Order: sequence, then C-alpha cells, then structure tokens
Amino acid sequence: FPFFSVIRFKNVQCSGTNGQFGTCFSRKACSDAGGVASGSCARNWGTCCIIQKSCGASTHVNCTYFTNPNFPGAYTGSGRCNIAVYKCNSNICQLRIDLLDFSVSEPDANGFCINDYLEIAGGATSVPRICGENTNEHVYVDFLTDNTPIQVSVRVDPSVSVNRMWNIKLTQIECTSTERAPTGCLMYYRDLEGSVKSFNYGPSGRGTDMYGTRQLANTNYGVCVRMAQGYCSIQWQQNPSDPYSFTVSGDTDGIDPTLLGTAAVAESGAVCTTDFIVIPNPSQNSMSLNTDRFCGNALVPTTSKYYVLTSQLMR
Repeated sequence: FPFFSVIRFKNVQCSGTNGQFGTCFSRKACSDAGGVASGSCARNWGTCCIIQKSCGASTHVNCTYFTNPNFPGAYTGSGRCNIAVYKCNSNICQLRIDLLDFSVSEPDANGFCINDYLEIAGGATSVPRICGENTNEHVYVDFLTDNTPIQVSVRVDPSVSVNRMWNIKLTQIECTSTERAPTGCLMYYRDLEGSVKSFNYGPSGRGTDMYGTRQLANTNYGVCVRMAQGYCSIQWQQNPSDPYSFTVSGDTDGIDPTLLGTAAVAESGAVCTTDFIVIPNPSQNSMSLNTDRFCGNALVPTTSKYYVLTSQLMR
C-alpha cells in the first residue's frame, strides 16, 4: 500500500540568504503569510520566510520587518503609519523592537517630539515618544496578558521637510526564554562590555546641531545588562575618547571645553533634580557613595553590583 509521512517542525527564527532573519515555515505557509522565501531551514524541510509589512498591516508572525513604503527610499507620505503585532502563540510575553534604520525629524527646541515620532501603545510597558536619529537602538515591550496587540506607529508631519525612513525588526520572545528582558528594562544588553546611548544621541563631533538640542524630554526608563557567569559587578563610565559623551545637565556650551569629561564638572546628589541617571548602590575608587544620582558634564567611573541604570531626562 502507498503511504506518506507528515513532516512537522517548529516555526523558529532562521537566517535568510539575504542577511535578514525570518521564520521557518513550509513554502505554502510562507506564501499564505505574504512572505518571501530566503534559503532553507529544518534540515531543508522548511524555508526561511522573510516577512515585511508596511502601513496599515497586522502580523502574528515572529520576526516581522516593519518598513516605510518604498524602503530603502525615503518616505514621502503623511499622517500615521502603523502595524498591529499579535502574539504568535500563547507563550509569548515580550516584543523586542529593533530600529535597524530610523530617521525622522528632530524634537523641538524644548526636546519634545512634536512633528514626527515613533509611538508604541497597547503593551504593558511605558515607552516614550521617540524621534530624530535612532538607528540601531532597541526597546523591549511586554505584552498584556490577553490578546491585545502592540501597536507600533510612526507619525509624520509633512510640513517639516526631512528625509524619513524606517526599518523596524519585531521579534517576539517567549515567557520562558533566556532572551526575555527583566521587568523594568526598556533596553537590555547581553555583552560583557559595550556602550549605551540615550535616544537621539548625536553623531561624533560637534556641528551646528549641538548635542543639547537632540535630548528628548520627559523620558524615564531603565537600561539593564545581563550579569555574566563569574561576574559580580559592573562599571559605568563615559566614552573616554569623547568629552561630550556625558552632557546631562548644566550649561555645557558655557564650560571650558578642556574641563568636559573631567571630575571638575561631574555632579551628583541633591543638585541632580531634573536630568540625571541613577546607578543603584554605587561606589567610586572602591569607596561607597551616599547618593545614586549623577548629572553634570562628566561621569566618573562608577561601579555597582546592580546591573541597571535609570535615565531621567525632564529638561
């Protein structure tokens, strides 16, 4: 008698031949989802399916790319462009949002995102409006316990003439995954060393667009680092090659440039009232400090046993 077997495999993340990540599907399932096949997976039983969506779309597929129409060309539309992200299964708890490319207009003179901005709603995590240049930034957003989708929207005001584009990777994370960010961590890093930046941090070098004008106001969020095996503390310090890499409060432009990035212009404690970072239970030069707030125009190397930094920028 003739017989056949049904091949089943998990719809896990895979690497496509085009350098993008996708989800391992059968060819038919990939076609039904509106995806593009890019290489094989599951021992060649499946295809790595790249899902790319744009304005007005929804997705329940893990690893979806949300781009502006005409990407990688500039976006010339107006109004709101959004995607609704539904859980791909009942064991999904979190969404990682990677801004692979993100360029919209800058905040106003007071640091508020008025004209263009990224807005994330429908989740259990509070995310500030994000505008300006934020390529390679990321955020983690917890899903609500029901099937409410997370809405990822880009709002554009065409009266402001700038080149706008975005390519946002949306990755769903299971509740039991080691990749899940801890509660309260809007950003989460796993490397032993690296750098973290505030949203819309300026490029290298000082130009007509000063760093201070790029600061986003009314933000308060946690930045966390995964503790690696064998380690028991973390050290935070500003980029030693850039004296402007920690300019959080005060009259930066009125300070002697040779003092920027030195202990002479570092501030902490009660003077840090509006814009500051919080490093819990800190120490400097092996001496415990009686404050956890740091501001001013320099950050002295500071060590903590807690792998979290909180940024509050009120302006």
